[in-house]
Amino acid sequence: MYINLKILYGVKKEMSQSPEDFFGWFLVLVILALVVGAVVYIIKKKLDHRNDNKPTPVPGHPGAIDHKYAHALEIAMQFFDRGDSALTDGSEAKLDLSKGLYDAGYHVKFGFPMAFTATVLSWAILEYRDQMEAVKQLEPAQQALKWITDFLLNAHPSQNVLYIQVGDPVTDHKCWDRPENMTEKRPLTQVIASVPGTEVAAETAAAMASASLVFKTADSTYSSTLLTHAKQLFTFADNNRGSYSEKIPEVATYYNSTGYGDELLWAASWLYHVTADQSYLEYVTGENGKEFAQWGSPTWFSWDNKLAGTQVRFSYRNLKHGPSLFFLVHEIKEWVRESVTYKEGLAPS
Repeated sequence: MYINLKILYGVKKEMSQSPEDFFGWFLVLVILALVVGAVVYIIKKKLDHRNDNKPTPVPGHPGAIDHKYAHALEIAMQFFDRGDSALTDGSEAKLDLSKGLYDAGYHVKFGFPMAFTATVLSWAILEYRDQMEAVKQLEPAQQALKWITDFLLNAHPSQNVLYIQVGDPVTDHKCWDRPENMTEKRPLTQVIASVPGTEVAAETAAAMASASLVFKTADSTYSSTLLTHAKQLFTFADNNRGSYSEKIPEVATYYNSTGYGDELLWAASWLYHVTADQSYLEYVTGENGKEFAQWGSPTWFSWDNKLAGTQVRFSYRNLKHGPSLFFLVHEIKEWVRESVTYKEGLAPS
């Protein structure tokens, strides 16, 4: 205490010698006061939070249901329904592509965002099944999902063929009419081995894999069919890499892809979640993960970028089940490889 007073006395003595010195020390004291105040405030907030008995909100079994809200939700879910239209979609390829979703206020069926819609809807059903059932919206949600997956199944008539678009967006965007009244031609666009579309094929694989979980109990046969197509489409996407925005440039005007790596990881993560096949885990955590994943620094989650979704999927799994043995072994192997490489004086490959 004596030393502190002596120091302060010395400071006070120096302050009297120069107005500039006085102002400088005054500013220091103000800043110190603000820092101390901030620390006290943070500690107080932490103590208050520690004493807060309110549980952190997490998805769980629903409580009391507001029936007015449930009815409003039911009506809202029906808002985008339409009557019979485009019943001959796909007929030029002898396919039934009459189902599926129109895009925005138009009548084109874009497979890329449609497949993403199915994946996210599946995820929502898997996470909030109890809540949906409580407000009597589980069955409508499943029906909406099946309307999309029926289209996607029919759009995949063979292993290396996927129809990704129905309609001509240039012509369609010049019209403003009811889908029930449209008379425009409905041409088809496809990706094949020589004209690949990795991102749309991989996203469709993710949609079918996730939907197979939704229908696993209710319709095991349909679930198995979805999973079979999901595996085929993932292999097709991975073995025939190429962006559909480059191979079919006209689609870039509407749903341009910024890359296909995120869709490959996204699809593999869903296939691993469904099958527990370690090869899919290795796919995501191995060389493909290094190339595409951007672990720890995802951006947004959207129809074009699924990296954040992939990381959430694996984070959720690790929180629920703990890290897999394979993942731990993989990390140890990488650590040993890099340690040996550095010891030999070489940069890691």
